[in-house]
Amino acid sequence: MKNEKGFSLIELLIVVAIIGIIAAIAIPNLLKSRQAANEAAAISACRTVGTAQATYQSTKGLGKDFATALSVLASEGSVDSVLGGGAKSGYTFRTTGVASTTTVPSYFDTNGDPQSTGTFGTGNRYFYTNETYVIWQATDASIGAASAPPGSRVPASGIALQ
Repeated sequence: MKNEKGFSLIELLIVVAIIGIIAAIAIPNLLKSRQAANEAAAISACRTVGTAQATYQSTKGLGKDFATALSVLASEGSVDSVLGGGAKSGYTFRTTGVASTTTVPSYFDTNGDPQSTGTFGTGNRYFYTNETYVIWQATDASIGAASAPPGSRVPASGIALQ
């Protein structure tokens, strides 16, 4: 019995406790990193939609109209099929384009909303952009279009990123 080899129960419990402490430190940082990556991807997607809208306006829109939805931009090949489907990297995207009239030029609104918020959510910031091509952020879902003439609209709440 004196020559038995192996680990005692105390030694195993100490190893498990150390692994638990390391996991408790690492997991919150991993979640924050994932949220930051999702938010950066959402900003990039909003920028992509703005560029796609500008391209659509100058080509298919005959210099005056924007695309009415993400699906239109996806069918033109201006955005990828994942973004065109409305969900990418933990965010939900929607675009609404309004055709020009004799008195009002065309405009569009694009929103990027996290699919879930909080510590374990996919993001904590909401994003918005329009025909001014400025990307706005807010911490609540109230960010959106203001009732001003197209080309000068800014959200009632939010902070400009660019």
